[in-house]
Amino acid sequence: MSTLTRGFVIVRRFAAPRELVYRAWTDPDQLQWFGDTGVPAHRHRTTVDLQVGGAWRIDMVESPGRRYTTGGVYREIVPPERLVFTWGAAGGWPDLDPARPDDNPVVTVTLEPVDGGTEMTVHFGFPGHLTDAEVQAWLDLGVEPGMRETIARLTV
Repeated sequence: MSTLTRGFVIVRRFAAPRELVYRAWTDPDQLQWFGDTGVPAHRHRTTVDLQVGGAWRIDMVESPGRRYTTGGVYREIVPPERLVFTWGAAGGWPDLDPARPDDNPVVTVTLEPVDGGTEMTVHFGFPGHLTDAEVQAWLDLGVEPGMRETIARLTV
């Protein structure tokens, strides 16, 4: 039995209805927060095909010398409660092979109404068939702190 963590969870609360938080994840104009790394004067090219099997993509610019595309492929969409997507983009980072989507992490975003606002839970999970060494390689890339920094940028 593996003792390696197979994922992580991020929980945030917003003083906004879940419809607004959901829109921040699904409207290309609002999804800009995901790629807003502080590089001045950069408008991210963002696309969203909000259907199961559809993809969202955003240009990430971490510095003038480091840019890439990231995103996900939707597995489940339940407005305004839940989004499930395989994390990655074909030809981006992490690279997602459309023929092997189950090799990439899966992100589940759950939005619950709480105290006049919304509690957002983001579960980042690694596929069960990956070995401990493969999961550790993902963790060594810094996906957890990177995703925590990204989620911290969301404001509604």
